[in-house]
Amino acid sequence: MLHVTLVEHTPDPERLIAASAKMCYSAADADTILEGLTPEKTESFLQMLTEMGHESPIEHATFTFAIEGVSRSLLAQITRHRIASFSVQSQRYVKIKEGAFSFVTPPEIAKDPAAEAKYQQFMQDCYQTYLSLADSLQERHFRNLTAQGVPEKAARRQAEKTAIEDARYVLPNACETKMMVTMNARSLYNFFRLRCCNRAQWEIRELAWQMLKLCREAAPTLFAKAGPACLNGPCSEGKMTCGRAEEVRERGKTL
Repeated sequence: MLHVTLVEHTPDPERLIAASAKMCYSAADADTILEGLTPEKTESFLQMLTEMGHESPIEHATFTFAIEGVSRSLLAQITRHRIASFSVQSQRYVKIKEGAFSFVTPPEIAKDPAAEAKYQQFMQDCYQTYLSLADSLQERHFRNLTAQGVPEKAARRQAEKTAIEDARYVLPNACETKMMVTMNARSLYNFFRLRCCNRAQWEIRELAWQMLKLCREAAPTLFAKAGPACLNGPCSEGKMTCGRAEEVRERGKTL
């Protein structure tokens, strides 16, 4: 099941951003840049940046999330957001042990018992094929390595890694993975604008809403206007609009 945690973020991110804006619009220097930045002044600077569309100062604040229970399909989508840092559990180095295989089931498949039964069976078939390939490849690599004089312990370790590198090719996009993701606030604005939208794929959309909730808790003024375009104005999707802006705004109110 999808689970996201805000692990860390820039200390006092809103004040830092206000200080960055102050550097742009005042004669303050490095020694005095934080002076006078009361909560009221900080909020005023952030509102000014929003109204002006001046987004570069918000790049100074970063947020790091631990994400679990998502599919490799989601991984392919989220890594398209290039101004971010990703650390993902490796299928090259981490073997999926017997009984530890987990995967994501799309809600529409889960609603249909017959479809879900086929889906579950296919997942298990993929997993058993993975185990069979990993075991047979590992045994062959182990024999070759020991024949070359590699010590047994090192040979087993190297043989397993080499085997699962190839066996993982049969694993489906549904496989669960986990990752650490760091983005600056400006990148998060872009991420939320695109991925909280109803036109985004269901899994990354749910992740985006959960991340937005955590960001608003950590920096409420900074992320007050973050989200899809229709949250605070007209839909930006043109003829591709989902036509459910009110539904989206209601969800925004629950954050």
